[in-house]
Amino acid sequence: MATATSPKSTVMGPEKLTDIDEIQAAFESLCTDEEDMTKEIEQLLEKQTQLEGKMSTLHHIGPNLQHVHTDANQLGSMISFTSNLAENVSRKVRQLDVAKSRVQAAIQRVNDVLDLKFCTDGVQTALQSEDYEKAAGHIHRYLSLDEKVLKQVTPDGKEDGGIDASLKVLHEAEQNLKVLVREKFSLAIENNDRASVERFFKIFPLLGLHDEGLMVFSKYLRTQIANHAREQLELASSKDSTDRRANVLWADTLTMLFENIGKIVEIHQPLVETFYGPGRMLALMEELQKECDTQAKKIVDNFVNHREFNNKSQQVLQSLRAGSSYKAANVHDKLDPRELDLMLAECTLLNARTELYLRFVKRRVTNDIEVIDEDETAKQTMFTELDRFILDSQLSRHMQELIGKYIMMEEYFMRETVLKAVSLDSMETGAQTSSMVDDIFFILKKCTRRAISSASVDCACAMINHIATLLENDYREVLYGKLRAGFPSGSFDVGQAYSLLQQGRLPTSTTDTNAAKLEFLTTLNNVEVSIEYTQSLKKSLQEECTMLSNKTSQMSVDKLESCLTDLTQLNHRFKDILEYGLSQLDSSALKPRIKPWVDSFLSTSHNMSEEDFSIYEANDPFIQEFIMNLEQLLNEFKETLTSSTYDALVGLLTNEVTTQLEKAVLKSVFNRLGGLQFDKELRSLVGYLTSVTQWTIRDKFARLTQMATILNLERVVEILDYWGPNSGPLTWRLTPTEVRQVLSLRIDFRTEDIKRLKL
Repeated sequence: MATATSPKSTVMGPEKLTDIDEIQAAFESLCTDEEDMTKEIEQLLEKQTQLEGKMSTLHHIGPNLQHVHTDANQLGSMISFTSNLAENVSRKVRQLDVAKSRVQAAIQRVNDVLDLKFCTDGVQTALQSEDYEKAAGHIHRYLSLDEKVLKQVTPDGKEDGGIDASLKVLHEAEQNLKVLVREKFSLAIENNDRASVERFFKIFPLLGLHDEGLMVFSKYLRTQIANHAREQLELASSKDSTDRRANVLWADTLTMLFENIGKIVEIHQPLVETFYGPGRMLALMEELQKECDTQAKKIVDNFVNHREFNNKSQQVLQSLRAGSSYKAANVHDKLDPRELDLMLAECTLLNARTELYLRFVKRRVTNDIEVIDEDETAKQTMFTELDRFILDSQLSRHMQELIGKYIMMEEYFMRETVLKAVSLDSMETGAQTSSMVDDIFFILKKCTRRAISSASVDCACAMINHIATLLENDYREVLYGKLRAGFPSGSFDVGQAYSLLQQGRLPTSTTDTNAAKLEFLTTLNNVEVSIEYTQSLKKSLQEECTMLSNKTSQMSVDKLESCLTDLTQLNHRFKDILEYGLSQLDSSALKPRIKPWVDSFLSTSHNMSEEDFSIYEANDPFIQEFIMNLEQLLNEFKETLTSSTYDALVGLLTNEVTTQLEKAVLKSVFNRLGGLQFDKELRSLVGYLTSVTQWTIRDKFARLTQMATILNLERVVEILDYWGPNSGPLTWRLTPTEVRQVLSLRIDFRTEDIKRLKL
């Protein structure tokens, strides 16, 4: 601080300063230095006790360090001694291990030499006695020995020569036994001696001929499969059309082929796994599948030829290319869909049996792969090969081609039968829907269930998509076309309408107005029922698809769910048609008749005296007749419409009544008694309409009810008891402007009071 304040004082020294300011500055600097030094000394004195304690501890520890040093030296010596001792022991143990391993190797070589001698003598004896299993066992033991090691066992020429002679004998016996086994196996196949075939099949792996054994055995099994399939095919060809199973003849024949292969696999898989080891079933099944492909193709070809499958599919293809509509089609140029029904059912049965068989093959081979002693990579490679083998089999390809044509013909069958149902649409007396609704949805359910029964996810998805397209486009257009003409005006006689429709007369003149009305109302019912049937169809298909998806992959499950979701969207399309039809009915049958009835409200005075109020209470000039007219109007539709459609109609009527009545109220004037009378009329109307429908309609009268409340007030300011924070659970549907407008209808309320309200 002194240096920064007075550099001159530090240079000259305080004793040489003469200027009072410099002296003062030097003095302050010295005082500051003194304070700093004092603080430092105090800090050191504060630590004195602590430092003295540490020094005392060090003085006490000092003598012990010598003892620690001595103990450490002794411990080091002990560790060194122990280490040397352990090393010596370990060296001797290693020497013992080497000696033990050499002894074991010597014993093993002696045993090998003994086994060699035993095998040499045993194989000759077994061959002479034709005990081929025992001879093969000796050869198997011989093959497990290392010839190079055996030749190094004894350097003595005589002994060595004896080993060479034994090896030579065994080698010759091996070759001779292989030739014998091949010859005996072939002879057993020629004689169809199943026991001998299995006997020599077990010998192949003992001779190291695993692959050859599986190959010749699979050829034998293929012969068995071919012979059985040929017999079944000849038997099927000899049956006539009167046979009980004639409609599924070729599906039964294919099923018997699969059952025969399954039986062969169940019998011989334990044999293969026991004598050849796990992991061999894939190779065996690949060979058997070749024969299965050949025989299945013959059966499918017979199905195609006898059922004229290709000819019919070609006719269907030509018809689909030419296009078909619900309006016109030359039936003589088309294939009768009834000719396809039984054939399509058998086609799906063929594919279902094939899918069941392929799942059986996959399950059997998968179980065999899972137990092999290999790493996961090797197992995954085999699983991939299994999937490829099944997918690329000729059987799978043939069935894919068959199902592709089936989908096309099933679509044709569905469209043509739906077309027929539309053309034969009829009404029965007392029925609310026409015949085509039940017929069409029965056809759709039949076609989709048949497609799902094929056990093919792609086939099921294709038919579900075709159904969605047919309902959304074709069937929807039929319904919409019948509603597009609108609902004729005039009175409605249901009995006369049923009579005209049953006679087949079209509503082309005014005398047929009732038939036209009935057809319109029936179409509304058809739309409503179609919504229910679509939901039911989706639920039914969902249950069946769930059973199918349990046997397929997650990707297939997602595909099915996506297709079923499209059916849900159809309900919105049908609801659009229903709303359109109801709007037509509203504009033609409800509005023209409700308006004049409501207009009579204007001719009824609501500025009344007490005498008038008493008279109205006994004989209301408006509401009784109005309710009677509404009841008469609704009775015209109640028996004809379904309950849901009727409730929707009542909802439309309620909307129209409230709209017209609200306009009429705003054109009227009221006093206190008139407001009470209007409230009574409104309650009667709400009570009646509530009694004729299952739907809630009170909310539709919310505005009118609030108007009645306002018109019943004794004073203008009472509205504040119901408005704003005092409204409680009540939600006002009227705006402040509308509230003032309704208040102004009371002739006894002053305009100034109404304007002063703060709403």
